[in-house]
Amino acid sequence: MTTRESDTAPATVMKGVFLPGDATAEVREYPVPVPGPGELLIRTGASGICGSDIGYIYRGYKTHKGLNGKPAYKGVIAGHEPSGRVVAAGPGVTRFGAGDDVIVYHIHGCGVCRNCRAGYYISCTDQEQRKAYGWQRDGGHADYVLVSEATCIPLVAPLTYADGALIACGFGTAYEGLRRAGVHGGEDLLVVGLGPVGLAAAMIGRMLGARRVIGVERNAERIEFVRSLGLVDDIVLADEKAVDNILELTDGVGCAVSVDASGSTPGRATAIGGTAEWGRMSLLGEGGTLETEVSDSLLHKQLTINASWVTSLQGMEDLAGMLAAAGLHPGVVISHRMTLGQADEAYALAAAGTTGKVILVPDEADADVVR
Repeated sequence: MTTRESDTAPATVMKGVFLPGDATAEVREYPVPVPGPGELLIRTGASGICGSDIGYIYRGYKTHKGLNGKPAYKGVIAGHEPSGRVVAAGPGVTRFGAGDDVIVYHIHGCGVCRNCRAGYYISCTDQEQRKAYGWQRDGGHADYVLVSEATCIPLVAPLTYADGALIACGFGTAYEGLRRAGVHGGEDLLVVGLGPVGLAAAMIGRMLGARRVIGVERNAERIEFVRSLGLVDDIVLADEKAVDNILELTDGVGCAVSVDASGSTPGRATAIGGTAEWGRMSLLGEGGTLETEVSDSLLHKQLTINASWVTSLQGMEDLAGMLAAAGLHPGVVISHRMTLGQADEAYALAAAGTTGKVILVPDEADADVVR
């Protein structure tokens, strides 16, 4: 455990964001929590807004299978993508201490089921014990967040808090899909949907050795934003000619690996059509349906399709280390940094499908943690 001088002791009251489920976000006052056994109090440095927050909480409370038909959101402080600095540690903490910078894996599981023992807290099978930050327990859209030490990984230099917030969910999701698809050097990578997760796949795919990255997107404003980042080699407009244009760019072969981050039926069909024979594809986007002709599109092309959710705790730590070693900053895909007090505006931007990632950072007057 490494320790550095702690920040100023926290106040007793903090701001936090509550989502009523009517397409608004409310900033409320909450007591600053006190860490118990095995817990850390984190001064939030940055906290991302995820597409699942929009789809399952912001517009109206929905559920995932396994929650017995009850809403997934339990009225807690929102936000499951936090990173920040430890300001206090409870009894029994052994790895982190005051002054350490961390990324928070967004699910706390039972710790003993098969999935948890493999580090996939996201797939914890004990629904009573499984609690996601920002869904079933207070999350990171607040001045402070109380977390389990077991869900923290180091935020290593030169990564920033903004980088950490993106790794906490979207980049981890993209990494797991690419890992399972086995992308490696010399291969072309197709990324359908160039929102935050798609852009994460583009950056990570290049880091893992993809020779060429081809992106597919329909939003003209987003296309211009993506061009400015330099994360993809070619951008194909998502229309009825998309597959033909992908094949033209690849001499009629298609891409060895593809990921769909659009979460849409047409996007998934484009990913299938643009994948080469013996290719590997990962489904990353939530929601929607998968509709495809089977024989020519799948069987005769010998495709392998993965359905990938979120990476493991160790996978996220490995990813953070690789990005830091490569000098890559996930934060480049952020288009809007908003303060906690601007949460309602920030959520509206994210819900409208803005150009890039939207994150919340401490209010300027309270920004005593800067990295």
